[in-house]
Amino acid sequence: MIPGADAYDVTLDIDETAVDRALAVDPSDVDAAPELSFARNVFVPLTTACRYTCTYCTYYDPPGQASLLPPDEVRAIVERGADAGCTEALFTFGDDPDDRYTAVHDQLREWGHDSIHSYLREACEIALDAGLLPHSNPGDQTREQMELVADLNASMGVMLETTADVQAHGGPRAKSPGQRLATIRTAGELGVPFTTGLLVGIGEGWRDRAVSLLAIRELHERYDHVQEVIVQPVSPNERWSEPGPALEAMRRVVAMARVVLPPEVSVQVPPNLAPVRDLLDCGVDDLGGVSPVTDDHINPDYAWPALRELEAIAEEAGVPLRERLPVYERHLDWLSPRIRGAIDADDAAGARYRSVLSD
Repeated sequence: MIPGADAYDVTLDIDETAVDRALAVDPSDVDAAPELSFARNVFVPLTTACRYTCTYCTYYDPPGQASLLPPDEVRAIVERGADAGCTEALFTFGDDPDDRYTAVHDQLREWGHDSIHSYLREACEIALDAGLLPHSNPGDQTREQMELVADLNASMGVMLETTADVQAHGGPRAKSPGQRLATIRTAGELGVPFTTGLLVGIGEGWRDRAVSLLAIRELHERYDHVQEVIVQPVSPNERWSEPGPALEAMRRVVAMARVVLPPEVSVQVPPNLAPVRDLLDCGVDDLGGVSPVTDDHINPDYAWPALRELEAIAEEAGVPLRERLPVYERHLDWLSPRIRGAIDADDAAGARYRSVLSD
């Protein structure tokens, strides 16, 4: 039983035979992908507040110290990204940050918003005006929260991380795998192209990894909405002193993801957090969003690679490197009129989007 599944009315049919097949996967069972893709993005951390206190995370600040990015700074960041040729504005913040951060809630109210999702909608409008397609990753969301912002996003996402009950999520506000899965399901019900993934090495076991991938697969098979699954190792930092997973463990998890997931779902490994060159033969086909202008604010100790490094990775693998948008081509028909209009617009941003699609 997946923790929290009953509480969030998540029903999955994961049988032990499928788990056993996943656990039997070896890197030799998969082939290297024929090409690699990436998105050129700009990272916009709306706030460092989060209702959770996961022991591996350096992103959140405690109440009284958390920042909230004002609209003029959002505009400056996305305009700089557009000038650098980016196509995606990646909006991140902790789960329900106005839930326990009084100062954040008060500031939002001063700006005319009753929630962080209301403010996210304004930020997405700013990004679209600047010539970037929003991709928002605001953690767990209710249907009402996602509905409020879905039409202004080319895609959205949340990391499942694991279906296991791990100590790293511990405390009175621990993440619920059931709630994570409910968010992924909600995206499918609303027709939102979606990104999710596993965080490897936070205390989960091999069976947990298999179940996590099978849960994602089942939800995708219901709704056809998962674009990519990230396989991300936990990284040592000032709050997490444990070593990350060994290379052989990462190779096995990536191969498992490639075998378990349908072929249309990309397997992504972040090149600033994992030894991607040593994983390409395990089925990796996407390198994720890489920013030429902003830091990885969730993993600030691990700098994004330059585009030339991505090109070198692809060249060493002997495959082409292709830029993509935050929405995959097979989901273009899912887009709202606002996002579709931005892609089709007769302006510089629209031309940039279409150029990426035509490559």
